[in-house]
Amino acid sequence: MNAPVDVSFFPRDAKPLGSYRPYWAKRFGTAPFLPMSREEMQQLGWDSCDVVLVTGDAYVDHPSFGMAVIGRVLEAQGFRVGIIAQPDWHSSEPFKALGRPNLFWGVTAGNMDSMINRYTADRKIRSDDAYTPGAEGNRRPDRAAIVYSQRCREAYKDVPIVLGGIEGSLRRIAHYDYWSDKVRRSIVVDSKCDLLLYGNAERALVEVAHRLAAREPVERITDVRGTAFVRRPGDETSHGWFEIDSSTVDTPGRIDALINPYQTTSEQASAQGSSCAQGDAPDSGAASACQASAGGQKDAKPVAQPVQFVPNPALAARRNLPPRDKTVVRLPSYEQVKSDPVLYAHANRVLHLETNPGNARALVQAHGEGATARDVWLNPPPIPLTTAEMDLVFDLPYARSPHPRYADEYGRHDGATKIPAWEMIRFSINIMRGCFGGCTFCSITEHEGRIIQSRSEDSILREIEDVRDKVQGFTGTISDLGGPTANMYRLGCRSPEIEAACRKPSCVFPGICQNLTTNHDPLIRIYRRGRALRGIKKILIGSGLRYDLALRSPAYIKELVQHHVGGYLKIAPEHTEAGPLSKMMKPGIGNYDRFKVLFEKFTEEAGKKQYLIPYFIAAHPGTSDEDMMNLAVWLKKNGFRADQVQTFYPSPMATATAMYHSGYNPLKGVHRDERGERVDIVRGEKRRRLHKAFLRYHDPANWPLLREALKAMGRADLIGNGKHHLIPTFQPMTGCGTSGAAAKAGAAPKGKGGGLGYTVNKDGKAVALRRRTQEAREVQEPQGDVRFRRADPRPGQVLTQHTGLPPRATGAAKPRKKGR
Repeated sequence: MNAPVDVSFFPRDAKPLGSYRPYWAKRFGTAPFLPMSREEMQQLGWDSCDVVLVTGDAYVDHPSFGMAVIGRVLEAQGFRVGIIAQPDWHSSEPFKALGRPNLFWGVTAGNMDSMINRYTADRKIRSDDAYTPGAEGNRRPDRAAIVYSQRCREAYKDVPIVLGGIEGSLRRIAHYDYWSDKVRRSIVVDSKCDLLLYGNAERALVEVAHRLAAREPVERITDVRGTAFVRRPGDETSHGWFEIDSSTVDTPGRIDALINPYQTTSEQASAQGSSCAQGDAPDSGAASACQASAGGQKDAKPVAQPVQFVPNPALAARRNLPPRDKTVVRLPSYEQVKSDPVLYAHANRVLHLETNPGNARALVQAHGEGATARDVWLNPPPIPLTTAEMDLVFDLPYARSPHPRYADEYGRHDGATKIPAWEMIRFSINIMRGCFGGCTFCSITEHEGRIIQSRSEDSILREIEDVRDKVQGFTGTISDLGGPTANMYRLGCRSPEIEAACRKPSCVFPGICQNLTTNHDPLIRIYRRGRALRGIKKILIGSGLRYDLALRSPAYIKELVQHHVGGYLKIAPEHTEAGPLSKMMKPGIGNYDRFKVLFEKFTEEAGKKQYLIPYFIAAHPGTSDEDMMNLAVWLKKNGFRADQVQTFYPSPMATATAMYHSGYNPLKGVHRDERGERVDIVRGEKRRRLHKAFLRYHDPANWPLLREALKAMGRADLIGNGKHHLIPTFQPMTGCGTSGAAAKAGAAPKGKGGGLGYTVNKDGKAVALRRRTQEAREVQEPQGDVRFRRADPRPGQVLTQHTGLPPRATGAAKPRKKGR
């Protein structure tokens, strides 16, 4: 089979990245690392930087880190690029470390939104930071992109500021901020940047850099796709645009009266305030039948009724509409969405409908009133990169390691100064970008788009060889060969015309689109070629897997399971109930069951012991208490015990966040009347804890809360000491995070019978012991099922809370003494 051809999914009008004439500083060549100090600049022969990048992450020169990609792309265009990583934001002095940039500042909060990086889903500040040497916390401020932009402006007031990164992408319009529980203005307004580049910004950034280098004023760069900026009302650069007002909901347009061609003469006269003297007799002429009722004149002439024609809605597409590339949609203003949740949901829906580069229109949103009024203008999304352009970006000379500044006393990066985020991707390969899944709680689509951008096989294989030959500590295992979704490589629409016109938020919900290619052969070929390389012992797949897509290719599942699973394969059904799944735009749990059958079949054929680990989410909009109870029952039935629980985190601009804030479902259309679908929102600490507790039904600390909830829900039948019960009727006497009163209230009665006794081991964890009078004790089998056997307990035996899996053999346990 021939390799897939890199086809266009819409008319491409973008200038290729490699077609620009390099800037004059190309003569300085390639830097081993982009400089972070004046000394490094001098070693390279530089007297100044053309661009200075400011980031909230430590500088790791690896294609998985956004600042490294942006810096190397600009370097390839001939610009001198310096990096200021994690500066002290309390003054502007650290921002002057590399001098005044000749062209512009490039500012980003880092690979993550700074608020998500710094706070948990319960709004508690994290003690560590995976993007900082030694995982040290508090090395970046809240809303870092705004703070960094302000300090850059203080340092050199006249230098343009170009803002980017995922924090900018997710906050490009007025957005709900979970941490302050209010709607905030667009980050373009708050940061006072000159340009915001949203999404993967290589194409826009290269064009902006060359235009600024040509001395074009930044305020005149208003026609670049994938950018946002501020315009004052009446700005001359907005002339020639056709505006569509979408600032309200449920407001009908002009309605023409429809004429009934079968209307009788008397009905026609009555509708006009007249009457007919002789009725509707067939032999009576209409002209002699009607008379005006007001004056009583018998010989009054009838009023002529011309035939009227109305537009046929089916032919609306053929009407002469303004060109889409000169049409802008006006969203509800910041002041409107701030005070009206319905309009917030509406604005979110419109934004997500205008995300396909093939048909998206520009958007505009007003901020402020009177003298402070200005519009935030969003140009359509950028044209995705071709395969050749993806290869150009990923084939750049990355050092693939942290900057030498972060090395420990031994010159290494895997000791006390280890950067956890780099350690995680140290031996991984990114093969594609984008995701057409459209999960409402995920921000990948908002940032990278839903059109898959894939690298060529040769480029991927070259990077595998680079990891093998250049990365210190490589032992022969590639930790991941994936992307946002592991099995979307080279998948896309069968028809460029359909792709260019499509406005669906997902290609796989409510079912897989008939126009979507689901051929996994190119991915299978990459896997096989990769593991055939000299020195490559194993290639693992660590990225998330879309298992409903994988079901279309059993050959892919077999290849994956038998060669690329390192014992555990993690997938994310997220829930079992149709209600929350429909709000997430995720497939039904039946897809998981079918995938599990194939996984176990191919695992058995390979003679391996491998386990499938499903991930679930708690407190997602649209999830009722009953839904979580049913999920807990499913987990108990299937023998899963979750170690960690993922609670819904309302990230800016996500569709699920719009549900959380507004209480409406933007997926169904937004209306103020009964047509608008309301969504059950899990608010408040107690209810969020309850949903988390259902996922960790096995944790004794959660039993008091679950008992109370189950009784209130009328499901006390799930409380008991049998294997079919969800939680027991008793409470451990000590430990497990319960108070003495709670423990005593739920404790099993003394004497005969009773249930499970508890103690606390040396690590402070609960240890479960069956009473000797009870014959059955619970053990974990390798298959992850819960079994019951007739046996006496062994004192001190720990029942793990791993996710339905047996304890790992570490070799650290001491041998049990004879007689114990």
